[in-house]
Amino acid sequence: MSQSEKITKVFKAYNVHLKDTIEVFSKRLFYALFDAQEQQQKELLFVEQTFLKLALKLEIDNAENLWSAFKDQLPVIREKLDLDALAFEQNDPASKSLEEIYLAYPGFHAIAIYRLSHELYNLNVPIIPRMMSEYTHGLTGTDIHPGASIGASFFIDHATGIVIGETSVIKDHVKIYQGVTLGGIQIKKSMSNMKRHPTIENNVTIYANATILGGDISVGANSIIGANVWITKSIPENSLVTYQLDNKISTRKS
Repeated sequence: MSQSEKITKVFKAYNVHLKDTIEVFSKRLFYALFDAQEQQQKELLFVEQTFLKLALKLEIDNAENLWSAFKDQLPVIREKLDLDALAFEQNDPASKSLEEIYLAYPGFHAIAIYRLSHELYNLNVPIIPRMMSEYTHGLTGTDIHPGASIGASFFIDHATGIVIGETSVIKDHVKIYQGVTLGGIQIKKSMSNMKRHPTIENNVTIYANATILGGDISVGANSIIGANVWITKSIPENSLVTYQLDNKISTRKS
């Protein structure tokens, strides 16, 4: 590609105003999951029409079938989110009710938009899932790539500063606190189709500002990762990792 062709590609017109449309779409889709039945139908009609308009602008083929497949998964997404909300209620001593979690918790909101965008990602819908995640990133301070795989009963406390990369795998009953990064140890375009981010097994707790890097890294089940640690190798199950001059790893007795 010549220099002039590169410049032409860079300076082509993009539908950047769709950022505003995505904000409204994401909000109303969130509302549709939890509102009363009558209001829910109104919201679903609105978000369907908005999705089809977005698809037209972004030149996404087969939009009606994609929406139909996505809509069929909404009850499953709602069930997953109800389990997430229960995890918040059970793990956060500051929570006073489930209603407070649905209405006021940024971590729950981030998970909700993630689960919605993840389903669109799985349907190979381009651009829209990532736009949804970036909208929520700006709103909550939590950056969850829609490609990440997250299991049941996920709990995020305080939300701010969390980064979960595209190929991260988080299994069931995992708790993550503010500032945690599940990232890649190298940044190369050639690695785009490889697993670049860690796997977190069942019942793991990761405390504030811990950083776990690498696609071949796993944190074993029932482990606790203390605040501020930096991990670039796998951690056995039932471990306690704390920050001293060097990481200290010990296996907890069951």
